[in-house]
Amino acid sequence: MTEARNAATILVVEDDRSLNTALAATLKAAGFRPVTAVSAQEGLRWFAHYAPELVLLDLGLPDRDGLTVIREIRARSRTPIVVLSARSAEAVKVEALDLGADDYVQKPFGVDELLARIRAGLRHAIQARGSEPVVRTGELEIDFGRRAVMRAGVAVGLTPKEFDLLCELAVNLGRPVEHKALLAAVWGDERADIQYLRVYMGQLRQKVGAEMIRSVQGVGYALCERPFAADLA
Repeated sequence: MTEARNAATILVVEDDRSLNTALAATLKAAGFRPVTAVSAQEGLRWFAHYAPELVLLDLGLPDRDGLTVIREIRARSRTPIVVLSARSAEAVKVEALDLGADDYVQKPFGVDELLARIRAGLRHAIQARGSEPVVRTGELEIDFGRRAVMRAGVAVGLTPKEFDLLCELAVNLGRPVEHKALLAAVWGDERADIQYLRVYMGQLRQKVGAEMIRSVQGVGYALCERPFAADLA
């Protein structure tokens, strides 16, 4: 799959080489740009070099505990950190989060859940940035900070869930987001009734323009980088 020109760079710091390779392939297939490291030292070096949008971090690294990596990254950056670990003790999770990790995913984990957490981390990072809280595509302007949407200069009234759906698509501009991922991100359960998604997406398309949200059959929906010919059927 060819990476989108606006693909987010994800740094994977994981010493299990087979899992490292699998994560890189999954991220690339999802439209991200993966950069991989197998040690804390290598991870910190690539972090400084590539300035990734998000870090996936294993705690059990061969040269240093992942908790120290969280400390070092937080000393210089607010980049989202999603911990991937087999450690289940509550004290470890609390320490990782207190040190500045944004999320904690326990191994083994599902691919859809991991991708949903990555998208949530990227979305929160966009909302937290004061410099670039707005996504523009076609006639749409989506302001994450103010939770406001403009279409051709006119304010669009969206319900909270409609806005959350649009934000999830905007974070992945130009890339399809799977049905299950949208259900997990907006309703908190990828097994929720897909009819909810269809109803809200139909309403959203009417408000922002059906030509801006493409339905990818059997996959999900994508917010387009340019309008396409479409109807609401």
